[in-house]
Amino acid sequence: MSLVAATGRTRPRARLTGVGTYVPERVLTNAELEEMVDTSDEWIVSRTGIRQRHIAAPEQATTDLAAEAVNDLLARTGTNPTDVDLLIVATTTPDYVFPPCAPIVGTKCGMDHVAAYDTNAVCSGFMYGIAQATGMIESGIARRAVVVGAETLSRIIDWTDRATCVLFADGAGAVMLEADDGEQGSGVMGVELGSDGSSPADLWVPAGGTRTPRSEDTPLADTCIQMNGREVFRFATRILVESSQRLLDEAGMTMDDVDLLVAHQANERILDHASERMGIAREKVVMNLDRVGNTSSASIPLAMADARDRGLLDAGAVVLMVGFGAGLTWGSVLVRWEPRA
Repeated sequence: MSLVAATGRTRPRARLTGVGTYVPERVLTNAELEEMVDTSDEWIVSRTGIRQRHIAAPEQATTDLAAEAVNDLLARTGTNPTDVDLLIVATTTPDYVFPPCAPIVGTKCGMDHVAAYDTNAVCSGFMYGIAQATGMIESGIARRAVVVGAETLSRIIDWTDRATCVLFADGAGAVMLEADDGEQGSGVMGVELGSDGSSPADLWVPAGGTRTPRSEDTPLADTCIQMNGREVFRFATRILVESSQRLLDEAGMTMDDVDLLVAHQANERILDHASERMGIAREKVVMNLDRVGNTSSASIPLAMADARDRGLLDAGAVVLMVGFGAGLTWGSVLVRWEPRA
């Protein structure tokens, strides 16, 4: 379905109605990493909370993972793929420099002529995708949007660097946003986005772009994820709280009104620190990074699906989603979960 701008329509709400996921079959445990680098299960768990992660097969690329998640979403919501008129893929590990992943995913999933593009805000990318889809729906440009977070981070990891290889993993998650002329207080209730580009080297891949093109002399490490862990931790613990509070203040709500916090799954200590500072009960903070690791833009939909599968995500629940990461970027979305019956 192609996009055609609508006019003369009452402003619709963007409702979150479904979530689908996919993780590769290959599981890489901490015990296996002990054989690869100077680390231990105790070291990894105590500093990150991660016990295992999923790794894509050699023949799998980001569009393959994304398409699996979208197909899961379509099946769960009973949606005909031709009824989707907007597809956004948030990723930092596209199949190619160009074309973008989204048109390929659309074709793989039977979305004939869907409006499709990629967005890259790294670990905040899924939040930016939600914001963009919400704006499209509320303006009347789109009626049904799919937002995907998909990453194949294993392809840009230095497997000799224990500071990063224990963290990052592969996976994909997708959500459905649908227009509904419903009452205030339904659907997406608020968005808060921001960035600070003053320290890009705190979390980056130095080579491979136009600033430092890859050459035969480029060190392998410069084509892989590099991170200043201490500074990223400081940023994450601060911005998770600040962004959430700004959004709640704007919406006229408090943390008591939030049923579930679904934050980027970067580090268990970050989530523990945030829940304490925000005054939200630990049982309301979703955590699945122990089983899937840090999947960047895929982590929030994967965590939301995990909450659904464990019976923590009830229809009508108010969900606060918060992403943060390289850029440095951040984004928060306050939404009511309204799954299709």
